[in-house]
Amino acid sequence: MARGLPIRKMSPANKKEGVRKEGVMPSATAVATVRESSFHMRYHTEAQMKHAPYGLPILEDVREFGLGESSFFSGLSEQTISALNDIQHTTSYPEGAIVLMEGQAARGIYIVCQGRVKLMTTNHEGKTLIVKIVNPGEVVGLQAVVTGAAYELTAETLQPSQLAYVGREQFLRFLKVHGDACLRATQHLSRDCDAAYDVIRAIGLCHSVPGKLARLLLQWSAGERRGSDGLVRMKIGLTHEELAQLIGSSRETVTRILGDFRRSGMVELQGATMVIRNQAALQNLSGS
Repeated sequence: MARGLPIRKMSPANKKEGVRKEGVMPSATAVATVRESSFHMRYHTEAQMKHAPYGLPILEDVREFGLGESSFFSGLSEQTISALNDIQHTTSYPEGAIVLMEGQAARGIYIVCQGRVKLMTTNHEGKTLIVKIVNPGEVVGLQAVVTGAAYELTAETLQPSQLAYVGREQFLRFLKVHGDACLRATQHLSRDCDAAYDVIRAIGLCHSVPGKLARLLLQWSAGERRGSDGLVRMKIGLTHEELAQLIGSSRETVTRILGDFRRSGMVELQGATMVIRNQAALQNLSGS
């Protein structure tokens, strides 16, 4: 199991009791928040933020996360969101926590509210392939819950994260009653299918590892704005090992290729930020 951390099981008690660190119950100050009549974001003092689990503010209403238009919550009616709030339970996770396991019976969905989660599969030899990086507003475990099959992938947090959990039976009843949520779930399943197609294209159509890595970087940079100098800058936030798992390669190979990209002037690494300096060269290498 990744990083030797146990699976965090979710329960309604999480919402009532607050989220605990490993063996440490947070103080009353840590869990106290200012409740307002509106559904705007809660504001926390600096002292409260320091004591919040894993550095995350304690939020329980899904409307407080301020997620974008592509999130599962976007476009839902006030009545639908209120109904979702009644059945969801938010929980905070540290970096490297296993949220659900491949082959495990689907017990519910998880909506990423803060942080990022990687979806991966591992073969009998222990080789891991990351299929997708899940961002805030996206759903984990949706396909298995809808079809009744086991979870098809393992989900592990890439950084401290907060997820909203909804049990399978409650979620299916919720979809039957609220048509706008059913449509949103269908849209997210379609996006997951598109993401799987992208993985197939990246691995199947690019015969060289440099080409696969170039294609991956181009996909990530597509949604980024260019700076005043015309260059694209993007936060990677992944280790070389995780980059390798995204393209079916090894850490050593990815490290070597990134060095080649840097020396040839295609990219520049500035800490966790990657600058795309020669997009045309990456496109030529990827075959796109």
